[in-house]
Amino acid sequence: MARGEITGKKPKQSAAVAVKAPPIRGPPTALFSIKSFCIAHDISEGFYFKLREQGRGPREMRLGARVFITFESAARWRAEREAATVAAE
Repeated sequence: MARGEITGKKPKQSAAVAVKAPPIRGPPTALFSIKSFCIAHDISEGFYFKLREQGRGPREMRLGARVFITFESAARWRAEREAATVAAE
């Protein structure tokens, strides 16, 4: 169906109202998957694995076959990377 701007008809409700996000239920997760960690820190997964091979990645937690990174571990990793940058200057 064509949009109201195309047909000249007034829409029944605005697009902003129609795309309302559902409320968050319960506490947010306290873990990152590798993919969500990379998205949150704006790095590629390939770079993450390169850092891990060099021993400069965050501490990982394994639950069964899955690998997670806690928020605390991510914060510690960021602080370590920041300190390494300051020391290199």
